[in-house]
Amino acid sequence: MAMNERKTIDLEQGWEFMQKGITKLKNILEGLPEPQFSSEDYMMLYTTIYNMCTQKPPHDYSQQLYDKYRESFEEYITSTVLPSLREKHDEFMLRELVKRWANHKVMVRWLSRFFHYLDRYFIARRSLPPLNEVGLTCFRDLVYQELNGKVRDAVISLIDQEREGEQIDRALLKNVLDIFVEIGMGQMDYYENDFEAAMLKDTAAYYSRKASNWILDDSCPDYMLKAEECLKREKDRVSHYLHSSSEPKLLEKVQHELLSVYATQLLEKEHSGCHALLRDDKVEDLSRMFRLFSKIPRGLDPVSGIFKQHVTAEGTALVKQAEDAASNKKVGLLMTIPTLANYLM
Repeated sequence: MAMNERKTIDLEQGWEFMQKGITKLKNILEGLPEPQFSSEDYMMLYTTIYNMCTQKPPHDYSQQLYDKYRESFEEYITSTVLPSLREKHDEFMLRELVKRWANHKVMVRWLSRFFHYLDRYFIARRSLPPLNEVGLTCFRDLVYQELNGKVRDAVISLIDQEREGEQIDRALLKNVLDIFVEIGMGQMDYYENDFEAAMLKDTAAYYSRKASNWILDDSCPDYMLKAEECLKREKDRVSHYLHSSSEPKLLEKVQHELLSVYATQLLEKEHSGCHALLRDDKVEDLSRMFRLFSKIPRGLDPVSGIFKQHVTAEGTALVKQAEDAASNKKVGLLMTIPTLANYLM
């Protein structure tokens, strides 16, 4: 045997050594007493993979190691991660999920370093999914697919609790919803289909219930104050934990349920609707009405209709008043013109 010819490592022997390193990593993730990886540990693990991938056939174990890389995640998830999540519910499940996702990303980062030679050569030549993608896909297929429905319902429940004035852990929701985004690996499909669609449906139902009570109990100014505050709070939710792409869809749902559905009833309230606000010169309330209804499609059409009726009625009254004054040989017409102009400014 030549001096520079290295000893062949068989699959079973090499994998036994790699498993010790993987077990050490799992123990660290589980918080068990285990020293951190030294640079020597890392180099030994990396070199073992390198050697097993560069041996002459039939001892090139690249494909087997690629498969075992994936199996390492599957085994850990099945034996440890899923049982820890299945035994928890609601907010406790969400906290465990955030922890397990963070740990999983650490595990992917470390194992992909140990197996890095596969990424550089074997995977590139075979056009296979890279190691990072394989690791994240394992979590998606085994953990996310099983639990995303329960997670979605728990998050929506917390959002509704916050809408009712309760304090919730916004940072927790942000971390959970980041999983829906990250699991898509650059695509928003999982966030939009598995969370956002249900959240928007719940939002519409929530504000439909609120609006049906408020429209009966509140004056038009009070109702508009509540609507404005709701829109502000929903924008605040986006800035704290929802994805930014949800904002226009979320606000559209709120505006539809609070304003579009009840526009006619709200604007025509007998003692506090648009007619009354114009009659009593309620500038602040009219400004709020303009702000709110200008954001919905054709929302200002009924407002402008009422405004036109009001100006026409006031103008007619002022002209009649001037005519009466003229018939009584008074010169009140000139004094009424600025008053009419005020409504047309």
